[in-house]
Amino acid sequence: MDIRFAEKKDIKQLIKMRWDFTIEYDESKRNASYYSFEKECQIFLENAMNSSQWFIWVAEENEKVISHIYVELIQKVPRPGRVTHPFAYMTNVFTIPDYRNKGVGSKMLKTINNWTKENNYEFVIVWPNDESINYYKKNGYVYCKESMGYFPS
Repeated sequence: MDIRFAEKKDIKQLIKMRWDFTIEYDESKRNASYYSFEKECQIFLENAMNSSQWFIWVAEENEKVISHIYVELIQKVPRPGRVTHPFAYMTNVFTIPDYRNKGVGSKMLKTINNWTKENNYEFVIVWPNDESINYYKKNGYVYCKESMGYFPS
């Protein structure tokens, strides 16, 4: 298994995995237009891969992407008296079903955790679903209280 940053050659697989991930947790989305989603996701992934803001990690086995984690860097406003480092927002964490519970995700997180340390990112934030809380805890993450949000209607 190879853990690396995603490349343009991975885009079609990443699009399909995002679709599958969504359907797995929300069957009602199955009726959405795959074509429309594919076009939108293609543009997002191309832009993300060309930016210094997004880092898409993949685990690959025999040229097949089996897991991915997306990380967006969030720049902080500088503060007097200290060096300001960005923090990382981790999202879209997904392993295809045949490879779950085999350590793939934990290897990915270990790689990303080391990368964040090496790059002096201040912290990593992730919003886990109820089923994934223990996965993050066993990989060094601390459960925090819910953040606050505003949702314009």
